[in-house]
Amino acid sequence: MPLAGKAEKAEKRGTWLYRAAVYVALSAVTATAFAAQDFGKCEVTGQKGSVKLTTVVPGTLSVRPVLGVPGWWNGDSPDTIKDGFEYCMAANMAYRAGLDHVALVSRSFQQILTGKSEGFDIALSEITITEPRKQVVNFTVPYFNSDQGILVKAGTKVDKKNLSSLRYAVERGTTAYDYIVEKVRPTEQPKVFNDPPSMYTALAAGQVDAVVYDTPNVLLRAKNSNGALEVVGRFDTGEKWGGLVNKDSPNLAAFNQLIEGMKKDGTFEKLTSKYLTPELGADPTKVPVLNP
Repeated sequence: MPLAGKAEKAEKRGTWLYRAAVYVALSAVTATAFAAQDFGKCEVTGQKGSVKLTTVVPGTLSVRPVLGVPGWWNGDSPDTIKDGFEYCMAANMAYRAGLDHVALVSRSFQQILTGKSEGFDIALSEITITEPRKQVVNFTVPYFNSDQGILVKAGTKVDKKNLSSLRYAVERGTTAYDYIVEKVRPTEQPKVFNDPPSMYTALAAGQVDAVVYDTPNVLLRAKNSNGALEVVGRFDTGEKWGGLVNKDSPNLAAFNQLIEGMKKDGTFEKLTSKYLTPELGADPTKVPVLNP
């Protein structure tokens, strides 16, 4: 082959190698950029970086979740949770704050209520806002109304006229006991149990007529009962869930802004339709109120 031909061939080969190298480099950059943002299976909306948060881990929103509550946090462990109402709420917070990750941090409920637990930015854990708790920690504006659902055996007749004649089960330490005693005034004092499974067992055994517990939780129990149980109504107790932050957190105002923004733009309504209604079998806010 003539020398000119060899030179031309070498030049073409060099150009091809250069282009290939550039393509590989750009692909790597694109892949890195894509992988840098992780919000699980959530759809994030709003303006990225519109709110400023000061986080314990740069670029990451560290959140204390609660396990074992499908619809809110879908998964059995922090490593497996990638969606759910509260997870995707956190993802939208992170995105709108210009962050690229949501990290789930394990802390006990008792720890975060002390106001001294560290290593997280916010707890989104279905926490009811109360005055005693507000003395120790700060709460965001409410993002969910936590009424008390009335769970009974299917076919049990319940209306405002017979509320006082029912035998109720409540969990120890909850506000349901005081509400029933003071507002419903049943002929028989409510039976107090240490945990929800014990209440459900008592209902199945006929020891009580109704379990009174957070509406989303009893809806889930009814859905998984194969028709044996139903939620006939709820007591509008005025309880609300808020995000929890320590007293020294610099982010309370920013979190409030994020929550109010998601209320106004329909994000919470979309999350309810996507995660709560299918998982719970009904929208908790649409369960009829049976206040005495």
